[in-house]
Amino acid sequence: MEGIQLDTKLSQQEIAKLTMQNDTFNKSLVVEGRKTSHELGKDDFLKLLIAQLSHQDPTKPTDNTQMIAQMAQFSSLEQMTNMNQEFAKMNQMLVSSQGVNTIGKTVDLDVGGMTTTGVVEAVTYGQNPQVRVGNMYYDMKQITAVYGE
Repeated sequence: MEGIQLDTKLSQQEIAKLTMQNDTFNKSLVVEGRKTSHELGKDDFLKLLIAQLSHQDPTKPTDNTQMIAQMAQFSSLEQMTNMNQEFAKMNQMLVSSQGVNTIGKTVDLDVGGMTTTGVVEAVTYGQNPQVRVGNMYYDMKQITAVYGE
């Protein structure tokens, strides 16, 4: 009786399809526009501040200097959060513009450790921009080289 041999290697198309499915799943993890996190944000800080004020002893109110310091920390945290959001928007615009510049150019793509070459036909925008090469979509970060016309 002859042994059965199984081919356990995925083709480039199968790898690209699995990568797209993985990216789609990861995008679906965002709940109400907010990703789950194990860090405290400005909303959490404000909730803690309100809880502290509502549960303080009226006979021993919080020192004014402590209150001012906490408000300054909250203001600083809010400004850093706003700057971070703006930097993220700017980064997204830069990556999208890089993608547009690849349209019509030949690119090398790293697909599961293998290199494939093709011409970029289209680009998608968003948090994870993708390029379409040969009717398949690939993440911008998979591009290893771009060649002139």
